[in-house]
Amino acid sequence: MKLLDERIWSLFKRNWQHTLTYWSVFFSFGLCIAFLGPTILDLRCQTQSTLQQITWVFFSQQFFLLVGSGLGGLFKKTLLFSLSALFSCTFIISLVFSIIPLCNHVVLLSVAMAIAGLAMGVIDTIANLQLVKLYQKDSATFLQALHFFIGLGALVSPLVADPFLADDNCVLGANWTANSSSSSDLEHLRSSLAGHGGLPNISRYPLHTEGMVITRVSYAFWIMAVINLPVPAAVLALMYHERLLPCSNNSPRLLDRDSVSSASPTWDSGQGHGSVFGCCNRAKLRGRPATFFLLHVLGGAILFITDGIVGSYTGFVYTYAVSPPLLMGHKTAGYLDSIFWASITVGRLAFIYLSYRYTAPRLLTLSLVGVILVQCLLLIFYTSCVFLFIGTCVLGLCISSVFPSMLAFTEDILDYKGCATTVLVTSASTGEMMLQLLVGLVIHSQGSYSFLLCCTVASFIGFCLFLILLYVQHRHRNCPTDSSDNTDMKEKPKTGAS
Repeated sequence: MKLLDERIWSLFKRNWQHTLTYWSVFFSFGLCIAFLGPTILDLRCQTQSTLQQITWVFFSQQFFLLVGSGLGGLFKKTLLFSLSALFSCTFIISLVFSIIPLCNHVVLLSVAMAIAGLAMGVIDTIANLQLVKLYQKDSATFLQALHFFIGLGALVSPLVADPFLADDNCVLGANWTANSSSSSDLEHLRSSLAGHGGLPNISRYPLHTEGMVITRVSYAFWIMAVINLPVPAAVLALMYHERLLPCSNNSPRLLDRDSVSSASPTWDSGQGHGSVFGCCNRAKLRGRPATFFLLHVLGGAILFITDGIVGSYTGFVYTYAVSPPLLMGHKTAGYLDSIFWASITVGRLAFIYLSYRYTAPRLLTLSLVGVILVQCLLLIFYTSCVFLFIGTCVLGLCISSVFPSMLAFTEDILDYKGCATTVLVTSASTGEMMLQLLVGLVIHSQGSYSFLLCCTVASFIGFCLFLILLYVQHRHRNCPTDSSDNTDMKEKPKTGAS
C-alpha cells in the first residue's frame, strides 16, 4: 500500500519549494523556543544578574511571541509581504543568536528575547496560514509535518548547547568557598528553569553576581546562528523563484504581478485573513451566522487549553517529580521534559501519515480521549516513578497532533475564508502563557499534586468544548450562506501551483 496517493504527491511536487520553505522556518521557530531553558544559568552569569532578574527574560519572550502571533496576519495581503516577513524574522533569529553573547546586562538580554519572541510569533502565524491557503482541504497532512519541524528544532537546540554549559558556578566571587553551589545543585536549578515553570527556592543556592565570569555558552549561540542561516536563505531563494526580487530575471511589472497574485492560491483572496484586530472588521463580519463566531471561539478555546497543558506539563513536571511523594533524583527527573518533547516530535511524525488516512475530527477525538485517559492514570498511579515516565511519553504522543488537526478542521469548516488561523494561533500562544501561570499559582498554594489535577480538569474541559464544536459545526453546515460567499468560493481555486 502506498503511503501517499498520486494526488497528494502531485500537490507536493507542484508546491514543493513553498512547502519546504515553510517547514524550514518552523525548524527555526523550534530552535529558538527551546534554547533559553538549558542556557539560562549561563546567561545569568553572563549578565551577572540574580535568578529573580533573569526569569523576566522568559516573560519577555513569551509575551512578545503572543504579540507577534496576533500581528502576524498583517503580512498576509500578498505573497511578497508574507515572504518578506518570513525572511526578516528568520534572519532576526540568527541575528539575535549572534548578539546574545554580547548582552552583558539583563535588560539588554530581555530586549533581545522580546525581538526574538516577536519574530517567532509572526513566523507561527504566517507559516500556518500560508500552508493552509496553499493546500486547503489537503492541508492536514502538511500541517502535521510543519509542526514536526518545531519539535525537531526544539530537540536540536539543547543538544547544541549542552557541551558548552557550565558544570559549576560560572561566576567566581572573591569569597568563593565550598559552600557555593555544587554541580548537582546547579543541575537541579537548570532543570527547574528549563520548563520556565516558576522560580524555585533559591535560599540554599548561593549564586554570585559579582566576580570573574567563566562561561563558554557564547559558542553555542554562534553555532545556532550559523545553523539557522540556511533558513532565511531558503526564503530568499523562494522569493527569487517567485520573481519577487528586483534582481529576478524576467520579473513581471508591478501591475502584472498584482494580477497574477489574484489567481495564485498562495495569495490572499480578500476573505478576511489578517491580524486579530483586522478580523474584527464589521464589513467582513456583517451577515455572518452566530455559528461562524462560535466556531472561532470554540476552536481558539480548545487550543488555549491544549497548548496550555503542554506549557504547564513542560513547566512543572520536573517540580512534581522531585517533590513528595515521588522524590525522584534531580538528574533522572531532568529527563522528563526531554522525553515529553521527543514524544511530541515522534507523534507529529506519525500523524503525518495518520492525517492522510483519517479525518481530522476522528484524530482529534482519539487524541483528546487519549489525553484524558493518560491524565487519569497519572492521577491513579501518582506514586509510581516508572508510570510517570510512561505517562509522559504517551501524553506527548496523544497531544502532539491537536494543534495542526484543529487548525485544518476549523479552516475546513469555515471554507478557508475567515480569520481562523490567526485566531487559533493567538489563542494557543495565550493559553501556553496564561494557563501555565494559573497552574503555577495553584501549585504554590495547594502543593505539587495539584499539578496533575489541574491538567486533568483542563483535559476534560477541552474535550467537552470539542463535542460542542462538533455540534456547532453540524449546525453551521446547515446555515444558509450569502450569495457573495458562494460566488467567491466558485471563483477561488482549491489548490494549485505557485
